Amino acid sequence: MATSRPAPLRLIPQIHRATHRLGLRITSSLEVTQAEAHVLQHLVSHGACTVGDLQRAFAHRRSTLTSVLDRLAARKLIGRSSSESDRRTFVISLTPAGKAVALQVHAGLQRIEERALAALGSRDVKSFAAVLAALEEVLAAPDDAE
Repeated sequence: MATSRPAPLRLIPQIHRATHRLGLRITSSLEVTQAEAHVLQHLVSHGACTVGDLQRAFAHRRSTLTSVLDRLAARKLIGRSSSESDRRTFVISLTPAGKAVALQVHAGLQRIEERALAALGSRDVKSFAAVLAALEEVLAAPDDAE
């Protein structure tokens, strides 16, 4: 008796593979993890952020993000300070050493993105952005909404 297999997924495997390869490409020479690289790149692009800002940007669990930030702080790539407007809130900023690594991460990602965009038309880029936005919307919804 043959069992039927579910149809292959059309989006998730390619996104997972691309994300994994991207992480390998940018982290191999910099001695940072993929999560650390993303935080550094975000800080160099957006400036100092609160922990809450970073959590919203990456959708990490707070404990996971805290672990990433602890590792970056231990290597003196980021600094933590209390917010002037709310002493309970920590602001995360790059140290000079962190900025140097973050700029390398950003430059590597920028080169990859530019090469990919050069192979696409603006319509393709808009369509891809629409697919990603649809995935984000589905993932932001409660599980019982499925």
